Amino acid sequence: VQLQASGGGLVQAGGSLRLSCAASGRTFSSYAMGWFRQTPGKEREFVAAITWSGGNTYFADSVKGRFTISRDNAQNTVYLQMNSLKPEDTAVYYCAADRFGRPGIKSYEYDYWGQGTLVTVSS
Repeated sequence: VQLQASGGGLVQAGGSLRLSCAASGRTFSSYAMGWFRQTPGKEREFVAAITWSGGNTYFADSVKGRFTISRDNAQNTVYLQMNSLKPEDTAVYYCAADRFGRPGIKSYEYDYWGQGTLVTVSS
């Protein structure tokens, strides 16, 4: 499976961005998907996850109520809608896939990773 994240950019505080993660392969619909983010010198941090069906979603406390995660299995794509962005949301955002369908919150639980997309929120 190959993952391609896109949609990052520069936005002012309070603004919105939508990240996309396109996956190759015919088994995408069976994978749990997650979004993580990382800033220099820090460990990769869990942001959000979604089950294979999209029926359950999970969020870090820091983004709850501001971010939503969704997926379109027909398009092999998962999305991260980010609203009310804050400067502390600035990071490289990575999408990840768990081939066993487990939407974990730890980076080591995921099997495949995208290349990352940079989100910069200015104050």
